[in-house]
Amino acid sequence: MKFQGSDNYVATQDLMLAVNAAITLQRPLLVKGEPGTGKTMLAEEVSTALGMPLLQWHVKSTTKAQQGLYEYDAVSRLRDSQLADEESSTKVRDIRNYIVQGVLWQAFTSDRPVALLIDEIDKADIEFPNDLLREIDRMEFYVYETRELVRAKHRPLVFITSNNEKELPDAFLRRCFFHYIKFPDADTMKQIVDVHFPGLKQELLGAAMKTFYDVRNLPGLKKKPSTSELLDWLKLLLAEDIPLEVLQNKDEKVSVPPLVGALLKNEQDVTLFEKLVFMQRHNR
Repeated sequence: MKFQGSDNYVATQDLMLAVNAAITLQRPLLVKGEPGTGKTMLAEEVSTALGMPLLQWHVKSTTKAQQGLYEYDAVSRLRDSQLADEESSTKVRDIRNYIVQGVLWQAFTSDRPVALLIDEIDKADIEFPNDLLREIDRMEFYVYETRELVRAKHRPLVFITSNNEKELPDAFLRRCFFHYIKFPDADTMKQIVDVHFPGLKQELLGAAMKTFYDVRNLPGLKKKPSTSELLDWLKLLLAEDIPLEVLQNKDEKVSVPPLVGALLKNEQDVTLFEKLVFMQRHNR
C-alpha cells in the first residue's frame, strides 16, 4: 500500500515519502503547515487514492479526548427510566443503548482498514494529546460502563493536522511521524492551479502569480495569503472576467489588485500594502 499522488492533489516527493513512511511504521502522520496549504485535503486524497473510507474528527477548543472514544448518555437513560411504557423500561435495562460510539471506536471496529483524520489537534487544551497517548499507541481502550475492551481489528491510517497554535507534548510527538508542508514555490503552485483551473491562459496566470507573490512577500503582513486564497482569488477573477490589463497596471497611481479581499483579510494589511506600493513606486 503506497501513496503515489492523485489527479486532484499535487503532492511533492517529500510529502509522498512522509505518507508512505507513516504507513510503513504504522504511526500517525502529524502534518503541520500554514493554514490553507492542504493539510486536511491530504487525508481526503490519500484515503481516496488507497481506496480507504475516511473518518473525520474536527477538533474544537471544547473537544475532549473521551468524545473520540465514546460518550455515555446518562441524561437520556434517566429520562427513559421515568417513562412508564414497557419499551422504555426494556431499553433502560441495557446500558449499551446509551453508549454513543466516537470516531476512534468506529475506526477500531471497522471490518476494513480506514483512514482517520484528527483535524487541528492544537485547538484543544494541552491535555488532549496526552489523553490519546495509550489509545493511539496500543490501538485499544476500555469501556467502563460495559466492562469491555475495544481493540482495533485493523490499525487505521491516522492523519493529525496542526496549525502550531500550541506546542504538542514530547510523548505524543514521539509516537508520530512528522512532516511540515512548506509553502509551494512558483512551479509547484502552477501545478496546483492547473489542477483546479485547467486551460487557464498563461498570461493571466503569470500576472496573477506575480501579484500574489508580491503581496505575500511584503514584510509586516499580519496574515499572508495562502494557497486556498490564491485559488479563491483566481476563481473570482475568472467569474468577474477581470481584464489582464488590470493586473498588469503600470500607472503611477497607488492601486491594489482587484478583489483584494480574497487575499488580504484585515484592514491593517490592506493599509500596509497601499503604503508599501506607494513607497516602491515613488522610490522612497
